Amino acid sequence: MSELWGVLEEHLPEFSAGLWVTFRLVAASLLIAIGVGTAVAALRVAPLRWLNRIGGVYVETFRNVPLLVLLIIAFAGIRRAGIPIDPWVAGIASLGLYTAAYIAEALRSGVFAVGKGQIDAALSLGLSYPRTMRRIVLPQAFRTVIPALSSLVIAMIKNSAIVGASLVALPDLLKSARQVQADTAQTNEVFFWAAIGYLLLTVTATLGFRYLERTYAIKR
Repeated sequence: MSELWGVLEEHLPEFSAGLWVTFRLVAASLLIAIGVGTAVAALRVAPLRWLNRIGGVYVETFRNVPLLVLLIIAFAGIRRAGIPIDPWVAGIASLGLYTAAYIAEALRSGVFAVGKGQIDAALSLGLSYPRTMRRIVLPQAFRTVIPALSSLVIAMIKNSAIVGASLVALPDLLKSARQVQADTAQTNEVFFWAAIGYLLLTVTATLGFRYLERTYAIKR
């Protein structure tokens, strides 16, 4: 037990710095995931078939390609093509675009939960289809899929560890833990505290989404 606490006391700055990097990575990627996911969900339910297909291609591509492969393409592949790219940009973009495919599908299911009569009524009142989606359908869809979004954000936090373990090698919590383990050779103690760090993030996200669910979720 003394060794467990000793590792934390001695290497708290490294763990704290890694936790902060992980938080920033997830927060920035989540903004991209929600923005792109919302746009793709709108394409998936659009009345035009070619828009549906564009959204479908995006979802099937990013949902079925492993995140690690996307990171290699975004970082090593683009650099080999002669285009300089920052590790932060590659990591945030890959994690955000990957998660956006899942958010798009969650939102699409939420859109189907909105009564078709509401959409028809809005269109009959003269609202355009994009405005109907933006003002009436998507706000209700978000409220419907809050529990699903919670699971996706928790998965995103855990998937962020792949960014630090990949060629991108951002100094996130896992990367920091691996460096401390290499210096101390105390594997169990180091990764115990790394697990606690990820638990802090996932539990915080869970509590936040439970609050949103109590406040905004549609009661059926």
